[in-house]
Amino acid sequence: MATVTMPQLGESVTEGTIVQWLKQPGEAVHIDDPLCEIETEKVTAELPSEYEGTMGEILVPQGDVAEVGAPLCEVVEAGATAGASHRAEPEREPEPEPAAAGLWRGGPMAIPPDEEDAPPATAPGRSGPALKANRPAAPVALSPAAPANGRNPEDRSRFYSPAVMRLAAEHGIELAAMAGTGIGGRVTRKDVEARIAAGPAPAAAVPPARRETAPAPQPAGMPVAARASSPAAGQGGRYEVTPLSATRRTIAENLRRSNLEAPQAWTMVEVDVTGLVRVRERERARFEREEGVPLTLLPYFTAAVCETLREFPMLNARWEGDELRRYHSLDIGLAVAAESGLVVPVIHDAGDLNIAGLARRIADLAERAHTRRLRVEDIEGGTFTVNNTGAFGSIASKPIVNPPQVGIVTMERAVKRAVVRDDDSIAVRWMMNVCLSFDHRALDGLEAGGFLAALKGRLEALA
Repeated sequence: MATVTMPQLGESVTEGTIVQWLKQPGEAVHIDDPLCEIETEKVTAELPSEYEGTMGEILVPQGDVAEVGAPLCEVVEAGATAGASHRAEPEREPEPEPAAAGLWRGGPMAIPPDEEDAPPATAPGRSGPALKANRPAAPVALSPAAPANGRNPEDRSRFYSPAVMRLAAEHGIELAAMAGTGIGGRVTRKDVEARIAAGPAPAAAVPPARRETAPAPQPAGMPVAARASSPAAGQGGRYEVTPLSATRRTIAENLRRSNLEAPQAWTMVEVDVTGLVRVRERERARFEREEGVPLTLLPYFTAAVCETLREFPMLNARWEGDELRRYHSLDIGLAVAAESGLVVPVIHDAGDLNIAGLARRIADLAERAHTRRLRVEDIEGGTFTVNNTGAFGSIASKPIVNPPQVGIVTMERAVKRAVVRDDDSIAVRWMMNVCLSFDHRALDGLEAGGFLAALKGRLEALA
């Protein structure tokens, strides 16, 4: 009998929700067959079987949350008996881990080939979603109880995951007063969300001798913000509380950290993309017929970004703890506005791909982002991010750096307008703004400006 446990689906992910079981007890199981679908704060993924045999007991019901390493189900391996199992010895709960070139002709480019992570309980949040430095490797003990209060100091129920601690702190919930439904009585994120949905806890009765010290009723003219925070604020129908999904919480936390930790600057250039638009229109029908995917401006733009990063490698970098690491491979994050929220899948080794390869990879990642079928490896290890706010009609915007990266560039909408040329003539041209945000700790305006000027030159050279 083999026990299948909750895998580590992403760096610093501590738990996941069983969305649905794809195998039921008694069904045949082959190696790599998907057993269940798991949703974490980073990705939704299927869990493949490592065993051949028959599906045994399901240990975590559909819809429940399980922590990394927790038993999910059993598989009776081929040739084994359902009764003979590893359970001959008493099961012991695991101890918590300590905290702890041919660009425009479609040829390959000559460029040499990497929620939500909550901050640790005792230190500022790390600088990005794919960084492990200064992070607890597993749920951290919030405040171990001493024997004096009647609680066993080895009680696992007083260990909380970073996501649970953050959520409780945001809503003013005392975790020590909660009974958990997780393994060993541990409080899970699902427990905290249920507590939030239940509303404020009823106030304890005030002893008679102290009733005169109770706060006076708040006046009707008190500020709206203050009244909105009172327990009865929602009863008048003035607002409703919107539950935040795990993805939304991840986005909120990462962007908050990015703004707090990184001194960001941004700059913009105006690019004449008339030649690029004409090339795209000329090649569009043939390309879509032969490649089977749409041809947009984004693959051309991404290819130009890759070549420019080779010239300005200081932007192809990540903060790893206190180190700034410049990467040789060009692993380009692609910001996708999916229905479930913003996600940034990564085009690994993008510098090795031609226009057709980039178009296929972009289409694949975007489609799987919209259908929540991205794998863990699809969202980790980005070294620089490309954004396409022009898809929404935007003509100028300030993107936010995706930590631990140090730069993000946005292509805005290409629009026709009258332009004064160098010979003082006026012509109608396709113009596009390109905006770059960068972490000022890693580079200065000289490098950022040089990057944008070189990118502008490459885009305008296409005719």
